[in-house]
Amino acid sequence: KGHCKNLAKIPNLFCVSSVDTLKKARLLSAARAALLAADPSLPKLSVHVQVNTSGEDAKSGCAPGPDTVALCREILEHCAAGLDLLGLMTIGAIARSKATTADSENEDFVALREQRDLVARELGLDPQRLELSMGMSEDFEGAIAMGSGEVRVGSTIFGQRPAKADAKIKD
Repeated sequence: KGHCKNLAKIPNLFCVSSVDTLKKARLLSAARAALLAADPSLPKLSVHVQVNTSGEDAKSGCAPGPDTVALCREILEHCAAGLDLLGLMTIGAIARSKATTADSENEDFVALREQRDLVARELGLDPQRLELSMGMSEDFEGAIAMGSGEVRVGSTIFGQRPAKADAKIKD
């Protein structure tokens, strides 16, 4: 709850890419709307709805289908004071990510593109209005080939993260 309110108050924050519940959307929208009331020159906060395309319990995200459509509809119809629905995102299964090449189709990317098309059809939107955010360092070329407008390539730039057990704050 506090994270959503604090995030939405950052004036130059462009996008939150992991909105997967109505509660998060409402909290972000209310906090951003309050900020916009104080400074109308600021933009709405863009959001990606996170879809759990792999069905893994360990992954966050809306279930594909009616849940994803319903959350997108709610953001467009009831959170518009503070939020702009930028598109959909997925993290996907790591095994699929590692197997993806520039020439192969990752099932998670196919599923997200299908969800984008479903949302657009159900809500009467141009599919190109909704961005796809998918792909990481391991599979970004395949993601771009399938229409991703945003990739997360942190480990390519910064190197691999240490194991959580090894992460320590230096004195």
